[in-house]
Amino acid sequence: MTKRRAVFYLLIAVIGFSTSGVLVKLTTLDALALTAGRSIVAGAVFWAYLGRPHFARSIAQVGGGLAFVGAQVFFVAATQLTSAANAILLQYTAPIYVAVFGFWFLGERVRRLDWAAMLVIGAGMAFFFAGDLTQSGLLGNVYAILSGASLAWLVLFMRKQKDGSPLETVLVGSIFAALLGAPSLLRSTPTMNDWLIILFLGVVQLGIPFILYSLAIRRLEAVEAILIQALEPILNPIWVFLAIDERPSRQALLGGALVLTAVTGRALLAARRR
Repeated sequence: MTKRRAVFYLLIAVIGFSTSGVLVKLTTLDALALTAGRSIVAGAVFWAYLGRPHFARSIAQVGGGLAFVGAQVFFVAATQLTSAANAILLQYTAPIYVAVFGFWFLGERVRRLDWAAMLVIGAGMAFFFAGDLTQSGLLGNVYAILSGASLAWLVLFMRKQKDGSPLETVLVGSIFAALLGAPSLLRSTPTMNDWLIILFLGVVQLGIPFILYSLAIRRLEAVEAILIQALEPILNPIWVFLAIDERPSRQALLGGALVLTAVTGRALLAARRR
């Protein structure tokens, strides 16, 4: 696979990932029940794609599975306890963790270009969410930060298995998440709308995107992957706007433009250097 195709796959995956915020807001299920439901569906998609999955039971696979659970559960809980903007912004402190731990864990050095892109992305997010990050949902904000740390380690563990099959890591995580949230799901009484949301989240928001992600991560370094994923915090509120007419401010539009410029510029400059 060429690097250009890997970037394309990751962009499609990011579009899928970004649909979670608005749907989490629209469900009546709690964080554990929703996580269990969509993980069961996503796990079925992963298993069907893999056919005969290989469970290595390695530290990277099990650790990645646990990181997947943390990223999903903490993000859903954060979205339900604080604003969608707060949750996605704080989750995307993940590039900092990837940059800090990537060299130690993977031996992948962070380039000046990556640091510059992170600075521009940080400025863009500050504009985009100016005034939205409040203390009213303090517990939700804490969950969002934990979600960001979990997301970073998921990226690192999947990249660690670039020569194997990173998708098994997400399948293991889906199994863990389903087991963790199953009691809560069984106690719930989902509506038809909840079941449709679970189905969409499992197939379109997690299943297909993570298959594409597992293919892309073999060609992209961890920092490259997480920087491209920084488009998700911009797309997430756009879906909220389209669904419930929550209009972005001029500052938000400026911030979105900065993030798009940073991600696109970094990709073009990196390609030119190669």
